[in-house]
Amino acid sequence: MSGYMFATSECFGCHRMFCYNPERVPSIRVNGVREPVCQHCVDVANPRRVKNGLAPIEVLPGAYDPEECV
Repeated sequence: MSGYMFATSECFGCHRMFCYNPERVPSIRVNGVREPVCQHCVDVANPRRVKNGLAPIEVLPGAYDPEECV
């Protein structure tokens, strides 16, 4: 049997619902818990991070796509 895995929840940054691969999505730790961040918020945050001398947030391939489970 095969299927697809994905999660749906609110983005920690903008609070919009989005779907993502829980093993690949960018996240931040809040009180020890990984909180997912959507592509839009990553796109907004990265120029600010670079301007402040920080590395941009890396988005892994497939981070916002379902993953096939076999």
